[in-house]
Amino acid sequence: MNTADHSALEIAADHYARKLATRLSSGAEDLPYDISERLRAARMQALAKRKVVAPVRHTAHALHHSGGSAVLGGGSKWGQWWNGLVSAVPLMALLVGLVVINLAQDENGANEVAEVDAALLTDDLPPAAYADPGFLQYLKTATQNH
Repeated sequence: MNTADHSALEIAADHYARKLATRLSSGAEDLPYDISERLRAARMQALAKRKVVAPVRHTAHALHHSGGSAVLGGGSKWGQWWNGLVSAVPLMALLVGLVVINLAQDENGANEVAEVDAALLTDDLPPAAYADPGFLQYLKTATQNH
């Protein structure tokens, strides 16, 4: 709903409320005293129980329209600095997380390569045997026969 529809709706509601209040007030003079006093007491109770709207403090000095959205601007220099710092915190957390993940992946990769190297060096066969195509064929047929 855009602001034109919203303000038109408010105007229509305000007009209806005024007509209703006028209609209700027109018959109030003809009511007996005890009924008018009960109505007055009920109005006072309703006013006492209504929600009190706290005043809103705005720190922004300007409202900038950017395309279809509104952006709050202005404010104090301290507020702008603080907003910039707070908005940079998630970005810094993301960067730190990516660096930690990269270091962990590098460490895991190095450990895997070290395990393969250790297995090759401690094996009874020389490393050149694994490069021989005939030996690889022998290993494949040997595992299929078992």
